[in-house]
Amino acid sequence: MPQSPLDDLAARVAAAPPTSGGSRIVLIDGPAGAGKTTLACRLAGILHDAPVLHADDMYEGWGGLATLTPLLVGQVVKPLTSGAPATFARWDWHQGMRGEELTLAPAPVVLIEGVGVGQRDARSHASLLIWVEAPVDVRHERWLHREGADSEGHWRAWARGEREHFAADGTRGAADLIVDGGAVEWTGA
Repeated sequence: MPQSPLDDLAARVAAAPPTSGGSRIVLIDGPAGAGKTTLACRLAGILHDAPVLHADDMYEGWGGLATLTPLLVGQVVKPLTSGAPATFARWDWHQGMRGEELTLAPAPVVLIEGVGVGQRDARSHASLLIWVEAPVDVRHERWLHREGADSEGHWRAWARGEREHFAADGTRGAADLIVDGGAVEWTGA
């Protein structure tokens, strides 16, 4: 029986070198609405319920892409790569401030997904960087479905910020794998 593309991806993750702390840190990056969360959750199931950390819990609101680095690298990636737990206060989008503390113990595989997680400072500590992309119209439709029709202004501002970030960082070019997040075999759509 042939393997699915998702099974092949899981095999690539399992074959990636572990960090010095023993975990395989997999960063899943790409623009908003590309399918990163869906891919991470499906991959986690294949990888024996590997934990998934979401950048949405790390951003400091709609402008949070610009302030992601210290928390992502200092409180999540570096501790996990040294065999220590990752601990940070999750962003509460309704209250507009940090809320409950989230702690994740090291695991054989840890998936970290979200816009900006594959940045240079984080990927230098990771086992694998996966870039997920989809056509802009598909991504925009997914955004509106998830965030609501009244979020159009946030979409435009976020898209501009992520374009600037990706251009400066070269994330796509540094990826170990590029995934079509609009493809049926990846998303199950």
